[in-house]
Amino acid sequence: MPVRWMLAILAAFLVLPALAGAQARSVEERPDLGRFFEAAGVNGTFVLLNVQTDETTIVHRGRAERRYVPASTFKIANSLIALETGAVTDVDEVLPYGGEPQPFKAWEKDMSMREAIRASNVPVYQEVARRIGLTRMRGMLERLGYGNADPGDVVDRFWLDGPLEINAVEQTRFVAALATNALPLSTRSQALVREILLLEEIDGAKLYGKTGWAFYEDKPGLGWFVGWTERDDRIFAFALNMDMTEIEQAGLRIELAKRFLGELGAL
Repeated sequence: MPVRWMLAILAAFLVLPALAGAQARSVEERPDLGRFFEAAGVNGTFVLLNVQTDETTIVHRGRAERRYVPASTFKIANSLIALETGAVTDVDEVLPYGGEPQPFKAWEKDMSMREAIRASNVPVYQEVARRIGLTRMRGMLERLGYGNADPGDVVDRFWLDGPLEINAVEQTRFVAALATNALPLSTRSQALVREILLLEEIDGAKLYGKTGWAFYEDKPGLGWFVGWTERDDRIFAFALNMDMTEIEQAGLRIELAKRFLGELGAL
């Protein structure tokens, strides 16, 4: 039997209550690891959840518990909700981008969620959200316990501009439930989204995840990288967010997360 299914029963008891606001069994703060952010010249937070032990490690706890817009990390939930509601039939169904000029030429193409999540294609996922609609979206966000579960009144911008917000601790709980098939969704929806989130294998460990980037005119942008690692019988969920002031910092999201994961024995 795959490890994921053996862990599902445990996760049902450990992970799902946490999505509704319960605290982890233990929390260790590691301010010393803030040196990774300092060396990169950025402010940020990192959270790691050991799914088997329900132990959480946090770098910069105050920021970790502060909610922000999820930006493109919401593509994880958007994909799950689309599949669960039938708004999109499959991760390989080709979806229209709308035909308008985009900030990135790579987005000016109809593509499936499998392609769009890797390209972080905003217009395709805006189409996904419009197909779901505000009523179903709100109900599913509440069902998932996703952050403040508030999509507001604009169905295709709420994860970029607000009012939807989520913090790094909540992000780890959400992806931990997905990793262990413990979300209150069908097995099919969760399995398909896990499949399209696999980024790479590193020395026998699988790394799953999604980046995000929120842009602002009057303050630093916000970078996210959330996901989990799997090796043998261990699953570690993680979330990193950081201030971003220039496009050259984009690569730091994954680079820094890997440093934290390696330091904490999760990769």
